[in-house]
Amino acid sequence: MPAYIARPTTVFPAHKITTGEIADDIGAHHPGHPRLAAILRIVANTGVRSRYFTRPLDAPTVSGNAGVAERGTTAFGDAVDMAERAAHGLLGTYGLGPGDVDAIITTHSTGWAVPNMDIHLLDRLGLRPGVRRIALTSLACAGGAQALIRAVDMVTARPGSTVLVVAAEVISAVYSHEDDAVEHMIYKALFGDSAAAVLVTSEPLGPGFRVDSPAGTYEHVLPQSLTRYAGRVDHTGFHFDSTKEALSAADDVLPDLLAWLGPSVVGFGVIHPGSARIISDTASALGLDAHDTRHSTATLRDEGNLGAVSVLRILERTHAEPPHDGATGVMVAYGPGFATAALRGTWTA
Repeated sequence: MPAYIARPTTVFPAHKITTGEIADDIGAHHPGHPRLAAILRIVANTGVRSRYFTRPLDAPTVSGNAGVAERGTTAFGDAVDMAERAAHGLLGTYGLGPGDVDAIITTHSTGWAVPNMDIHLLDRLGLRPGVRRIALTSLACAGGAQALIRAVDMVTARPGSTVLVVAAEVISAVYSHEDDAVEHMIYKALFGDSAAAVLVTSEPLGPGFRVDSPAGTYEHVLPQSLTRYAGRVDHTGFHFDSTKEALSAADDVLPDLLAWLGPSVVGFGVIHPGSARIISDTASALGLDAHDTRHSTATLRDEGNLGAVSVLRILERTHAEPPHDGATGVMVAYGPGFATAALRGTWTA
């Protein structure tokens, strides 16, 4: 039983921040940093020109000194607001109402809340009390692809289901001048905030990405990789750390990913824009060129690394300039763990 992933709807917050503005902010807060010149060069070469934050750059919860409680409450509230907008917009696009949704899967990694985002959206969207729910947290960049894998499982198990997948991230919450290592400075310029929603069904709602069965999904955790990328919380807020081994993490998992794909010829890629190198290394391994992965590069350039939202945004861009009917595509995202989630499917026009 195939599962069809329709065209996502992505929303962005109001505050567009340029890389130049972030470089100026870093310089203003760390004028005596011994590696400031090198940091500013690296920041300029991340491949990101702009990104969107839910709050202004100089807000207490971004470059200010707000503590963990204020940062967490603000991040989660902003994430739910964006998630609601994305889901409402998506359902309206397809002429569906809350009663048409049989299951909801949410993913986010910034902010902390009990009940989780799925319960908040159930109330805000007016979903049925008996809707099935999966709430994924702390998956970060792999969350969007991981949520789609779970949606494929649900649609396959219950044909006729309509599964709503919603991802929301306020990664500006980890923008902290308490962190002054080179990698932390890079992350200040790399991440952006957003939310996206998408429907997964057993009958197509229109053009989209078809996954023939759960065998077309892939999950992998690189052994002994807990510290390559990791979150950290203290009284000053949320932090995102990484080690030198993080630079090769995607390359280390690619042989196993390629073994899963087998001899398939890949026509297009929906590759998580963790960095320009991650896009290019994954594309090269899949036999793709820069044109084949242009939507990933454009997302990184215009909006940054969007965490779990990234692959949904790239899929939305793919709809605007789609591959040919029947083209084989691979969606792949990497996240802390080091975890990889991928889907192999066919473009249906």
